[in-house]
Amino acid sequence: MSCNVPVPSLKPAEQTEIPADVKVNLGALPIRASPIHRLSRSHHKLRFVSSYFTESGEPALKVWEVDGGAFLQISYCDGIEFWLDRRLETIWASWPESFTVDLAIGYLVGPVLGMLLRSRGVVCLHASVVAINGRSAVFVGQEGAGKSTTAACFAQLGFGVLSDDIAALVELKNIFHVLPAYPRVNLWPHSVKLLYGSPDALPQIMPDWNKRCLRLGGDGETRFEERALPIGAVYVLGDSTANSAESVESISPKTAIMTLVTNSYSTNFLDAKQRAEEFEVLGRLVTAVPVRKVNAKRGTLPVDELCDVIQRDFNSLR
Repeated sequence: MSCNVPVPSLKPAEQTEIPADVKVNLGALPIRASPIHRLSRSHHKLRFVSSYFTESGEPALKVWEVDGGAFLQISYCDGIEFWLDRRLETIWASWPESFTVDLAIGYLVGPVLGMLLRSRGVVCLHASVVAINGRSAVFVGQEGAGKSTTAACFAQLGFGVLSDDIAALVELKNIFHVLPAYPRVNLWPHSVKLLYGSPDALPQIMPDWNKRCLRLGGDGETRFEERALPIGAVYVLGDSTANSAESVESISPKTAIMTLVTNSYSTNFLDAKQRAEEFEVLGRLVTAVPVRKVNAKRGTLPVDELCDVIQRDFNSLR
């Protein structure tokens, strides 16, 4: 990715061996989207409406196809908007004067790039990922299951983190890998307190956002894993209804694929063809990689002990 302004924690394109395949223009819009040349609403086709609403009842996010698919317009309720071109190679962004570029970057490195990847056909899981002995352990689960908290705890223990929130999957030589994402873990204050003793121990992501940010690799105490690593196992976190005495157990491929479909990223954003392709990819994944269920209910096992249980299970797998 190349950008017209520096993005914190990302290396400039000229310092990497991989050529940038996405150009980002922050603070600018396509000519036809500018206030002077703004297209009428007749050129807009609503593609997606968020199921999350503001207190005033407004959808948090709307996505439009513009000018017959020449652009995708991603509009947030706070006034920030992003535009993607048809070839998915250029991103533009604008925001109200009262906002800063940092807020736009927060959206960019999270959901916007996630939607770009999905539009390009890259299957992404709503997951956090850590590196254990040269392989990746992927944590999925419902909101509040502890994905980011578990990843942050592994970071405290010296393990590298590949991704938080969005895990992009690629098949390299018929082996599934996770691509490294942005070098931070986002945590709610109660998770920060659990790990660091105080809810204010980490800085806020943005001044108006409640979540806190664990930056990886910059302080020497945590590591960001910059390599794409093969998946060693996928762990489903959350409250368990099973009566199993095992802390971690395998689940059937049928249950595994339905669980991963439920935990894929931006599924509602996809069309029917993309959903079918996603199902095929996840079907291959569950036959190639162990999918494990963590039976310990959240709060019944300290997070560091949970990490130890997962690590021992992970190392026991072929």
